[in-house]
Amino acid sequence: MHVEKFFSEADLREIEQAVRAAESRTSGEIVPYAVSHSDHYESAAWEGAALGAVAAAVVAGVARYFGDVWGVPSLAWILLPPAIGAALGYLAAATIGPLKLALAGAAKVEHRVRQRATAAFLDSEVFKTRGRTGVLIFLSLLERRVVVMADSGIHARVEQNEWDSIVAGIVDGIRAGRPGNALAGAIARCGELLERHEVARAADDTDELPDTLQMREE
Repeated sequence: MHVEKFFSEADLREIEQAVRAAESRTSGEIVPYAVSHSDHYESAAWEGAALGAVAAAVVAGVARYFGDVWGVPSLAWILLPPAIGAALGYLAAATIGPLKLALAGAAKVEHRVRQRATAAFLDSEVFKTRGRTGVLIFLSLLERRVVVMADSGIHARVEQNEWDSIVAGIVDGIRAGRPGNALAGAIARCGELLERHEVARAADDTDELPDTLQMREE
């Protein structure tokens, strides 16, 4: 899944405008960040290979038992089906996103997304704002996960359920086919949230972080 194809030019403009509007009312610095995926999940492909090999061996055994195929050596029945099944299983698990994630397991996917979000927080230097008022809104497209990370100047003021509500809004919007609008709306709600929690805009406030959506194809 390509990030640059996922968001249209109109989406990118809407997101940037939303960041600027939100930051005009508060000292918070909001960084939207999207990646194609948070991990390659290589182990999932090998699990697919193992399952494919076992499944093919079982099918071949059943076919051999109930059918009488002339001219096929027994050794071929033993060796070829598992090899073919392993190759097909590996290919399927490596290329079919939902299957890859299912084999990787929910706990591993959640962990990898959280790790990648932390790396994005550091990469974008969200922690370097003057008042420690940076907020990262992180999207991982393959996993369909959203993570919101706030720096220390904001984290203690806002309850987790308020961030969860913003995450849910983005997820619902993406499912409805409106990724740009969903992210822009979440950014606006972040601005309102910071304003409500009195993360006030200082008289000498400057724009410390980029307003554009940060995109990584990984």
